[in-house]
Amino acid sequence: MPVKQKTIDLSIPSILGYEKVAMDAAAAAAKIMGFHKSRVEDLKTAVAEACINAIEHGNRLQQNTTVLVTLKINKKSLEVNIKDQGKGIGRKIKMPKLEKQIAGAEDPRGWGMFLIKSLVDEMEIKNVPNEGTVTRMVIHVNR
Repeated sequence: MPVKQKTIDLSIPSILGYEKVAMDAAAAAAKIMGFHKSRVEDLKTAVAEACINAIEHGNRLQQNTTVLVTLKINKKSLEVNIKDQGKGIGRKIKMPKLEKQIAGAEDPRGWGMFLIKSLVDEMEIKNVPNEGTVTRMVIHVNR
């Protein structure tokens, strides 16, 4: 049965742990679409990382804010948009330096965006003035 364009919106609170709700929703959509098990696992990790970034960095763990997760399902791909209510990144994301992290000279965190980029087929980050940051990820069915 061909899949027509469908959109699912999910709003989660900015509380760590709720990223699992978004992760499970994306995984369910990918399974319905016929994604291979390994691609479903990649998607789950990418969605969880993006939601955690939105909760921690975008919404600054403010529990009165939400993260909007939009799944756009079509015949050939699944697009996932994660939107926070923060002020935006405000700077270019730089690649963390593993050697400096091991030596304790740099924060050991900061690998989330690079992990996401390696797990999905397309990724971009858009700052929307006065509205927040959107992390857009696309994963294709037959990759």
